[in-house]
Amino acid sequence: METITKTTWNVDTAHSEIGFKVKHMMISTVSGHFEDFIASVETDTEDFNDARFNFSAKVNSINTKNKDRDNHLKSEDFFNVASFPEMTFKSKSFDGSKVIGDLTIKDVTKEISLDMDFNGIAVDPYGQTKAGFEISGSISRKEFGLTWNAVTEAGSVVVGDTIKLAIELQFIKE
Repeated sequence: METITKTTWNVDTAHSEIGFKVKHMMISTVSGHFEDFIASVETDTEDFNDARFNFSAKVNSINTKNKDRDNHLKSEDFFNVASFPEMTFKSKSFDGSKVIGDLTIKDVTKEISLDMDFNGIAVDPYGQTKAGFEISGSISRKEFGLTWNAVTEAGSVVVGDTIKLAIELQFIKE
């Protein structure tokens, strides 16, 4: 009988980014990322099929390069970091190109599906085995209780509903 060896990989935060983009006034796009996050993956195979991904970000670490906007995003109008300091993702399946799992923002948990490219495994100059992934997709912010908005004088909404995710993850084999 073949023995299955579970391998744990932890995120290399120096080579990873949890990024997002959202339309502003429907004429431009604002980008941002979370600076404080952890992620891990457990796998039984070298191709990561059916790997189990876990992710958590401190919402207070949001950075859109504008302190006033970041403070507004941390407020009760959006993330309400005082009551909901973290957002989490726990995968249910990964087939090599799509990862499906539960995303929790504030007190709302929804199943989402994201495109995920496995970029392979390499050994760095220090002898560490690393694996790289690129994740993309979109979510509706309103589905997660992030409903604040305003309307401009011209009738455009200030913040779009669709949040595009652009995530780069590099993991270190433990």
